Amino acid sequence: MSSERPEALLVMDRKTLLAQFGEREMARLRELAALGDPVSSAELSSAGVRRRLAEVEVLITSWGCPPLDAEVMAAAPELRAVLHAAGSVRGHVGEEVFDRQVLVTTAADVNAEPVARYTLAAVLWSGKKVPFLFGRSDSWDGDRQVRMRDEQTVVVVGFSRVGRRVVELLREFDSYRVLVVDPVAEPAEITAAGAVPATLEQALPQADVLSLHAPLLPRTRGLIGESELEELPPGAVLINTARGGLVDTAALERACRTRELYAVLDVTDPEPLPADSALHGLSNVVLTPHVAGSLGEETRRMSAAALEELERYVAGRPPRAPVTRRSLEVQA
Repeated sequence: MSSERPEALLVMDRKTLLAQFGEREMARLRELAALGDPVSSAELSSAGVRRRLAEVEVLITSWGCPPLDAEVMAAAPELRAVLHAAGSVRGHVGEEVFDRQVLVTTAADVNAEPVARYTLAAVLWSGKKVPFLFGRSDSWDGDRQVRMRDEQTVVVVGFSRVGRRVVELLREFDSYRVLVVDPVAEPAEITAAGAVPATLEQALPQADVLSLHAPLLPRTRGLIGESELEELPPGAVLINTARGGLVDTAALERACRTRELYAVLDVTDPEPLPADSALHGLSNVVLTPHVAGSLGEETRRMSAAALEELERYVAGRPPRAPVTRRSLEVQA
């Protein structure tokens, strides 16, 4: 860290910049750093911006930041920190950044809250199949349409930031038993959070609700496929607010067409779904356009998190939410 205000650069798409950084945020940035004009994704490869990169110590990034590849890193010899004002850094931070021992932080903890709240709402409403009864002429007889049990089992796949918060929110209700599936998490941690550790094979047949919160990694792509969907009991609800690629879309289409299976999908694979996808128009499927996470000015909470990381960096204090090479292997 330099003894003076560090040279800093904002790198993100213009829409994100306008949403996340208003007058107050920009004023605070200028107090903490020598801030140049923001750079859009397309501009990062221009000769003029590359010359500016030579002096930059801190990059503040968000949605729309292109990959910080070897060419970018070579143009930024003074770079010491990448402070991300959004969730996953997987799209733009790679080996080149970690090889240089550049500090990387994320605002994913902040983004976890709205996603967890969306999930909680989906769990609560889906228990009585409310989203799936909208507009149905035969939905008046609730006793016939909905089979309620005194205690429902919610299976949380992925003890991630969002997964942990979902478990915490569900603890407020005495009508849910929560199982957590995560081969990386310590069973004692899961138990301490008030949930029961389980394998996917153990959990699926018990699930009234299956909620996905795992990162999309090579080993988790297609985690929920045809055989897993077949293990779910009749009337089960699949909620996906994580990554569409966790689910085999073709298998889900078949299952939702032919079985008593329900789905609430905020993410899909591909995203958006093609117009001819069988998931469109099914009364047992609710599709939302990736709205669970922070939106619009709501994202300024993530800007505030990045600003706090900048304050800590300037003061020589440890970061609140660092991202390491190891953590990126198991997190989104």
